[in-house]
Amino acid sequence: MEKTYVTKSDGAYRITGSRVSLDSVVYDFLRGLSPESIVDNYDTLTLEQVYGAIACYLAHEAEVNAHLQANRDKFETLRLKARAAHPLLCKKLWETAPIVQGSNHGSIS
Repeated sequence: MEKTYVTKSDGAYRITGSRVSLDSVVYDFLRGLSPESIVDNYDTLTLEQVYGAIACYLAHEAEVNAHLQANRDKFETLRLKARAAHPLLCKKLWETAPIVQGSNHGSIS
């Protein structure tokens, strides 16, 4: 009796039978959330699906971590392109953004 908890489609990993990305579950897991807390965050997932997704991540940790890093790199590239294309908008947004305690505003350049 084998069950598939994660499927890959168009370069994205999803929890089978849902639109929730494996990325979301893994990031919650890496932040220390319990499977029960993760289920509370996604009303479409069952506890079985979350445990299955975590087991899949642990079994394929290097591959999933590479996927997560590739997504972070892609986001950073897009962020830099957007800042270069719209510098005045970015400056205005930055100046009007609420100050978040503990945030590192200097890292967004």
